[in-house]
Amino acid sequence: MVEKYSVATQIVMGGVTGWCAGFLFQKVGKLAATAVGGGFLLLQIASHSGYVQVDWKRVEKDVNKAKRQIKKRANKAAPEINNIIEEVGKEKFHKSQHWGFCNNVRMLVSDEKPGIGGEPLIGQKIKPKYCAYPKGEGADVPSWVAFDKQVLSFDAYLEDEVPDKNQENYRIRYYKIYFYLEDDTIQVNEPEVKNSGLPQGTFIRRHRISLPPPDDDQFYTVYHFNINTDIVFYGRTFKIYECDAFTKNFLKKIGVKLNPPGQCPEDPYMKVRREKLDCVDPLRPYESFDTLKQFLQYDGKVLRFFCLWDDSDSLFGDRRELILHYFLSDDTVEIKEVIPHNSGRDAISWFLRRSKLPKHGPPGVYQPGQITNRAVLNVYGGYSEKRMDGYLLDKYKLGKLNQEFYKDSDLAIGTYINVWGRKVLLCDCDEFTKSYYKAKYGVENFTSISCKAPPPPKIERKFPPYTGFGSEEDSLRSCIGLVPTPYQRNFRKFMEEDSYGGISNILRFFAKLITDQCADVDRMFIISYFLSDDTLSVFEPIERNSGLTGGMFLKRLRVKRPGQDIFKSEPSEYITSEELYVGAKLNVNGYIFLLLNADEYTLNYMENNTDRFPFSSIKFALQKLKDEESKSREIKQVFAAADCRHTKILDYNTFRDILMSVTSGKIVDQEVITIARHYRVPEDLSTDVNVLIAQAHEKLKKNMFENFDRLIFNCVYEDREKKHVLPTKDIQRLCKSSRLPLSDDLLGDLLSRFEDSEHQINYESFFCALNWRMNPLPEFEAPTYLKEVKLTPIFKTSCGYLLCIFLFTAVLFIIGKIRNNLECLLIGTLLHFLTSCIFKLFFNVKYQHQCFWKECLCVSGYLW
Repeated sequence: MVEKYSVATQIVMGGVTGWCAGFLFQKVGKLAATAVGGGFLLLQIASHSGYVQVDWKRVEKDVNKAKRQIKKRANKAAPEINNIIEEVGKEKFHKSQHWGFCNNVRMLVSDEKPGIGGEPLIGQKIKPKYCAYPKGEGADVPSWVAFDKQVLSFDAYLEDEVPDKNQENYRIRYYKIYFYLEDDTIQVNEPEVKNSGLPQGTFIRRHRISLPPPDDDQFYTVYHFNINTDIVFYGRTFKIYECDAFTKNFLKKIGVKLNPPGQCPEDPYMKVRREKLDCVDPLRPYESFDTLKQFLQYDGKVLRFFCLWDDSDSLFGDRRELILHYFLSDDTVEIKEVIPHNSGRDAISWFLRRSKLPKHGPPGVYQPGQITNRAVLNVYGGYSEKRMDGYLLDKYKLGKLNQEFYKDSDLAIGTYINVWGRKVLLCDCDEFTKSYYKAKYGVENFTSISCKAPPPPKIERKFPPYTGFGSEEDSLRSCIGLVPTPYQRNFRKFMEEDSYGGISNILRFFAKLITDQCADVDRMFIISYFLSDDTLSVFEPIERNSGLTGGMFLKRLRVKRPGQDIFKSEPSEYITSEELYVGAKLNVNGYIFLLLNADEYTLNYMENNTDRFPFSSIKFALQKLKDEESKSREIKQVFAAADCRHTKILDYNTFRDILMSVTSGKIVDQEVITIARHYRVPEDLSTDVNVLIAQAHEKLKKNMFENFDRLIFNCVYEDREKKHVLPTKDIQRLCKSSRLPLSDDLLGDLLSRFEDSEHQINYESFFCALNWRMNPLPEFEAPTYLKEVKLTPIFKTSCGYLLCIFLFTAVLFIIGKIRNNLECLLIGTLLHFLTSCIFKLFFNVKYQHQCFWKECLCVSGYLW
């Protein structure tokens, strides 16, 4: 229709139409673009916020469908339009480098490179570079990591034609096909067949194998393999008939349906050859005794077992320990005997020399050459110069002696082996032997058996009874050996528990004698127990005018426990330190002593060793008091009544009486002392300054030290600031340099008493106090720890009256004696007896008063 008009008319109509269309789009286009763009923007915001769900997969599917339709229609259009449509949606436009330099010559480098954007050229087939398996399933790791060292193994065979032989037309050859999952490579191996005459081993090296044409641009994958199928590798058809268990399991997991296994045909030539060899025995049987492989594999490797041969049933026989060595290189055995020291046996090198050990022995005595591996019937050869020597073997092996020898499989812990008629037990083995049996035979139990003989029954040794001569230890030593030796004391205990320094290691107790005799009731003793040798001594203090000698009551010796027979075979039991405590009754050779008290060292020693002296444990003592918790209210009332002044302090005797009454005698005196010492009022141990100065004056007088003016002059020289004070360390240094004859402890106590808060001392006052010439003090008297109780005036008056009566009766007795007056004599005797009884009853109340009434009795004795 347009061609009917002229060119000018067409130009005018086109221009007018274009102007109108442009004007219309100019007015309407902005509004339409704004509406469309705003709509898309609102749609994106709503989709992002979750108000609108967009199925982008469907959108992509519709776009691809529209693209295919446009492309199909464009095939009928011009090529230019087709190229434009193909480029719609294309993102890659890079070009491959096809041309390059090779030996400085410009040439085509590779024909396999793709065209623009990586797409293949027209008629070009590009082989895939990587395996199509796996397809992204499972873990997101590459195949060379997921399938590392995982190989599929297939059994296959190949029919190989033999055109140049009449005996056979084809030959069956067996192969192993290995498919490596990590990179889809394939390797084909042919197992070696003895005397096949064929080059065997690796048939196809490991690499990727392409499919047969026309699919030679692709490679074999795991999906191409299955049982009872044919695989073509480079024109050779391999028939797969079986695979291993791992391959079957893997193919089932990836969805491959396995075919039933096929039958592997037998090679006809090898079958005929084997039948022929079975029918015709050669003159020289193929008997191979090659032990080189075993020697090279196990050379230097020896199994070691620890054995026992019990020959105690025979005369003069005993249990003998052996070591068995089994050499893996040639299956030989050697046995060595372990000879203990001073056993009386000859030190032989070997119990059994190295050789094969028969199982059933001794087998007998055979001539040399009678037991061999081969029997030679005849040796033949011609008489010519080029003769061929040969020999004929006994293929029927007539008269061959079969012997079974021990192998490594016959040896195990706990089994008996026959060593030429001797029954030997395998008891243990070394670590190499254990690892060998664990790796080869899977043995896990290696429980060892003791090679030591059970201890013989102990025969009780009986000694003759004690004869009474010497000590029991000396008599026992004469029964132990032919030559009597002196008794060896525990020297280590003696050195550890002996007295040294200020440590005495002697437990001392104050005791009294328990007896019915009135004269011995008041006797006091000191019992000393020596920890170094467990000896005991008893000493009685000497009291003037007591009528008793005093002194050593029992010399130092070990005291036997009562109730033992003197003449007996068993050693006697002696009193130990654990039996001594305050309140205990001690039987010393028939004399019974009651332990009343102990010194400070003994109490401290017992409290520091509560495992040996349980009564000195504050924990056990308090536990007994806790058992009386039901009487807690009563106990508080008793203690409150005893403490009238509410000082919360009681004397020891009152405290002891209360505890004894509360516990009903369940607690002993030692436990009462332990509790009292634990809760006692702390004593003021600080020494008076005057006492320290008096001790220092005594030391200085003995050494005639008078250089105090020089000491003060040295201190003035040291006092540069003229403060009349110096540090304590400087004064101590000056005293030592001037050789002041005072001990370090005494000097330190004196300096501590004279120093101020700043640890400085006024040296003038310090040395003036030490100057025994200018400032003398009265002589120091040691304080008495046992203080006497002061007598009251009433007590003193009573004593005076009694003393006067006592003296008057003595005078009456003397007058009656001189004048032979019977009445004065009787009256004086009666009054003297009465006053003596009153003295004894009155003054024997407290121990501290004994000295007073004893003096009175002494006066009365002299007057009598």
